[in-house]
Amino acid sequence: MPVSMNSQDVYPDEADAIRTIHAALDAGITLLDTADCYAPSWDRFGHNELLVAKAVRTYGSKPDGLVVATKGGITRGRGETWGRDASPEYLRRAVEGSLHRLGVEAIDLYQWHRPDRTRDYAEVIGTFRQLADDGLVRAVGISNANIEEIGIAIDVLGEGGLASVQNEFSPRHRDSEDELRFCADHGVAFLPWSPLGGTGGGARAVGDEFAVFAEIGAAHRVSPQQVVLAWELSLADVVIPIPGARRASSAHDSAAAADLELTADELARCSAARGAPTAD
Repeated sequence: MPVSMNSQDVYPDEADAIRTIHAALDAGITLLDTADCYAPSWDRFGHNELLVAKAVRTYGSKPDGLVVATKGGITRGRGETWGRDASPEYLRRAVEGSLHRLGVEAIDLYQWHRPDRTRDYAEVIGTFRQLADDGLVRAVGISNANIEEIGIAIDVLGEGGLASVQNEFSPRHRDSEDELRFCADHGVAFLPWSPLGGTGGGARAVGDEFAVFAEIGAAHRVSPQQVVLAWELSLADVVIPIPGARRASSAHDSAAAADLELTADELARCSAARGAPTAD
């Protein structure tokens, strides 16, 4: 079970954040997901990459099979101006910046963060293929992509060339179900981001909004969040949820979902779950 290091609203101090990452590694997590734009402010661009690098460096020996993934293509400037740039020149600079901050010679998994609609999708994927051919990245992924875009990436990168698709997916947000199935059919890892319902309290309240996860959790004496992740893992062998974690206990709880066995009936109830009605 991976952990995402996207911290955009409430920030633990560095020591607590590093303890959380170490706890995730202790729990057997083998994928750490971040991005160059994850930072408390525009002038600290790359903050989370530096944090992940320090946590891995201070952990001791690097765990076998650990993948450190990052993303590029979103810009962030003075006054919190956000944009997208998928030009070959920008992406190469972005990769070089991530390599420097992560302290590695090649990025394990480099993902196109969000489409730049001013660019031809296939041409941008060609840039990512070149970055891989140049040895700067070991594997290529895309994010926030529809089925057509996933198909283009597969065509351009060749058989087995597209490692992953990272789309939003959770009990609250199921719009990527078709993309999940498409990835399963093509052997591409599907990484749900915000798999518990997002920041701003969505993850904490998932058992309140979707009572079935709380009910099943109570029966197994585990958290509703753990049930959600176990359900998502059951949807296809290629599914790898990336829940965020700000505390060591959250990282341990998420990792335990990989060992939670739900019955066929429980999984069906999860799939049929609908949120509690909201007041008018």
